[in-house]
Amino acid sequence: MRLGLLVAAAVMAAASGAQAADAARGRELYAQCQACHSLDGENGVGPTLKGVMGRRAGTIAEFRYSPAMRRAAVVWDAGTLDGFLADPQAAVRGNRMPFGGVEEARDRADILAFLEEAAK
Repeated sequence: MRLGLLVAAAVMAAASGAQAADAARGRELYAQCQACHSLDGENGVGPTLKGVMGRRAGTIAEFRYSPAMRRAAVVWDAGTLDGFLADPQAAVRGNRMPFGGVEEARDRADILAFLEEAAK
């Protein structure tokens, strides 16, 4: 019975195209983000992403957020960051981030896998 469940799970994962997120690939993809977002605690054009996981949007005191981002009732985690990376304007309407989003779910998953470790 257990083997049957494992095989069924493997078949479903293969059929859905599911793969483990690749943090090394995410590091490469993050290159497009690092022009504005550091991971070292220093704000740039965009706020630092150091400590982003679990942080409420718009709350770094030293960064000048848009009013929309300051009002956003968003706490950053894998799900909220995935939605924001997919379509920043839909996730937080009126934010100032001039970025159209990351279309591919795999790319977002890889970026998030990288951030899970690198943004601590």
